[in-house]
Amino acid sequence: MEEYDLIIIGGGAGAFAAAIKANELRAKALIINHGLPLGGTCVNVGCIPSKNLLKAGEVLYYSQHHNFGGIKLRTEEFDFGKTIQEELDVVAAMRKEKYEEVLKNLQNVTFIEGRAKFTSPVEIEVNGQKYQGKKFVIATGSTANVPPISGIKEAGYLTHIEALANKKQPKSLVIIGAGPLGLEFAQMFYHFGTKVTVLQKGNTILPRVEPEIASALQKYLSDEGIEVYTEVETLSVRKEGSEKVVKAKINKFVTGVIKGIEQEFRAEEILLAAGKTANTKDLNLQIAGVEIDERLAIKVNEYQKTSKDHIFAVGDVTNQKLRLETIAGREGTLAAKNALTGSRDSINYWQVPYAVFTYPAVAGIGMTDAEVIESGGRCSCNTIDFSKVPKAGAIKDTRGVIKMVINSENKKILGIHMVAPEAADIINQGIYILKGEMTVDDVIDSLPVFPTLSESIKIAALSFTTDITKLSCCI
Repeated sequence: MEEYDLIIIGGGAGAFAAAIKANELRAKALIINHGLPLGGTCVNVGCIPSKNLLKAGEVLYYSQHHNFGGIKLRTEEFDFGKTIQEELDVVAAMRKEKYEEVLKNLQNVTFIEGRAKFTSPVEIEVNGQKYQGKKFVIATGSTANVPPISGIKEAGYLTHIEALANKKQPKSLVIIGAGPLGLEFAQMFYHFGTKVTVLQKGNTILPRVEPEIASALQKYLSDEGIEVYTEVETLSVRKEGSEKVVKAKINKFVTGVIKGIEQEFRAEEILLAAGKTANTKDLNLQIAGVEIDERLAIKVNEYQKTSKDHIFAVGDVTNQKLRLETIAGREGTLAAKNALTGSRDSINYWQVPYAVFTYPAVAGIGMTDAEVIESGGRCSCNTIDFSKVPKAGAIKDTRGVIKMVINSENKKILGIHMVAPEAADIINQGIYILKGEMTVDDVIDSLPVFPTLSESIKIAALSFTTDITKLSCCI
């Protein structure tokens, strides 16, 4: 039986980061992939393809819908199938460059395609062959949930995987779920010309986002024409001819809809965006002695260590709260290092920004005011809209809100949350603000480029000390 210093189960961002670190440490490593092609969710059916299509939709939609009265444009041609094929080509090129070619250069890493399962705490089996490992990193990711809705399997549905490869554009679409994936796909398809309805079980879209930000985004999406319903209990799905009919109970007052009444929504397709489940079912983790939680996610500590000292886990397969590709990659690096060298490195998750790539986009970093209060702290918060940002006025798009959370005693900035054009780029400033433990006065003393949307962070800081409505542009 061949023995390895590190066996990595998975082929996405976390797994590859672990393999690269193992190779740097000259450890003999084995990486095993099953399911999605190399690159996992992000490059194949997540970040890369969705952002490509979101941009294509923005180009199409906002060429017709903008605030510049002197410009009238006409779309000469829109080919949905060709747009999807271009997206698939981008994915193939990125997968080849960032994963397949990278793997070839990892001299100390062996690759196997196949399903791995533990046969003992130190052995796995792949394709009928057993391998022994001194240390392990599990990075098997997650799979889209199929909620227990009567008739959903019989009627048929799409997940993000099928939606990104389907070259036939649905004329209408019901999306179940209003998290980041659901909202990005809602706007993407709406910008392509699909009628979109979003049904959310909870009382708000983006439930982990500051309520002021989520509320503003919901208004912007509704203003464009996307129908968004919250507090919806989806009861059943059936197929009628070429349509799928979703029966739901609306538990919130909505104009034109009686609260508590059952409503039917008809569409050509249904897209499920109701969360994801960790891919742990087929790993035989009970044989390895690795504990999972009630959501089937692997329990890890701050060093990515599981209940077994020699087994680590990273990315979507774990029970960590914040799930992002950047986090999975960093966790993979640290897990491999901790496993192979005995180090105890960890991530400060409060200093990691997130983004939802709608337009305008949502982004944030640090603590919300509710999280500060829950932790026993005291905070002050100011929220300003982008009509106060000169660049927003100049480009005739003042949609946007920024909220800053500060320690009310020492004025250190604890969190920045926003919805705005280019928010995903702007929020990266927050990394250095939080790492540097900067105060509002530190930000006020900075001199960002004028005019930019990035100035919104300085303007938010100024709002704690000054009436920003009485300032000239460049102060």
